[in-house]
Amino acid sequence: MTTTADLPGRPRAGAIGGPATARATCVLAHNPSAMTLDGTNTWIVAEPDSDLAVVVDPGPLDEAHLAAVVATAKAAGKRVALTLLTHGHPDHSDGAARFAELTGTHVRALDPALRLGGEGLGVGDVITTGGLELHVVPVPGHTADSLAFHLPADRALLSGDTVLGRGTTVVAHPDGRLGDYLDSLRRLRALTVEEGVETVLPGHGPVLDDARGAIDYYLVHRAKRLAQVETAVESGCRTPQEVVAHVYADVDRSLWPAAELSVRAQLDYLGEHGLI
Repeated sequence: MTTTADLPGRPRAGAIGGPATARATCVLAHNPSAMTLDGTNTWIVAEPDSDLAVVVDPGPLDEAHLAAVVATAKAAGKRVALTLLTHGHPDHSDGAARFAELTGTHVRALDPALRLGGEGLGVGDVITTGGLELHVVPVPGHTADSLAFHLPADRALLSGDTVLGRGTTVVAHPDGRLGDYLDSLRRLRALTVEEGVETVLPGHGPVLDDARGAIDYYLVHRAKRLAQVETAVESGCRTPQEVVAHVYADVDRSLWPAAELSVRAQLDYLGEHGLI
């Protein structure tokens, strides 16, 4: 029998939501789907002895969810003082403006269009709200504006959609690019080696307790998919739809539109490198 301990990244068993590390607590949004898995994970991050908290990805525009995030922070004796976004997809960011109204916070993001009342985020930035140390890690690939946040005190990484708690993520062509995504995975793997990151706090799905194992799995998976796409083209597939039908034949057809985005990104990558 397969257990969670046998799966890539060792996904944590049990319900999603609640405290995940000493400094990070998840509030699960009620927006489950094939793409969002159990729903969007909104993260409340704070130093244990501080009364200030940072919220990462308020999630969809759902009043009940946003109120639950505020209430969860308040129950822990925290006031939300800053809102951060890992990227601009609606299931992570649509609630940000309303959440900023509820909490009186600025919204910081890489994309200027998503920022509210504050500066952006970039390479080398460190969030220090309430004594917290949260390092900004650019991870383009899933989208051009994707960020992760390194939480050194917990040896943890808030990964957004770059690494999920279950399955693999989409390279959202044309905004997402496979070459960027592979570079980002290697950057995150370096954090597991050089900074001791052990835990992934993903944008969807359960917490992963083996960060390096999860990232290694992603790198191998991407290499295999790329080889399959190259083989499909060599065998006569001429359109992204034909490649999807050939490569993703064992995947639920409801996921084929998302798979097509990744295939388009893979075809671009192969063309750029002169492989097709």
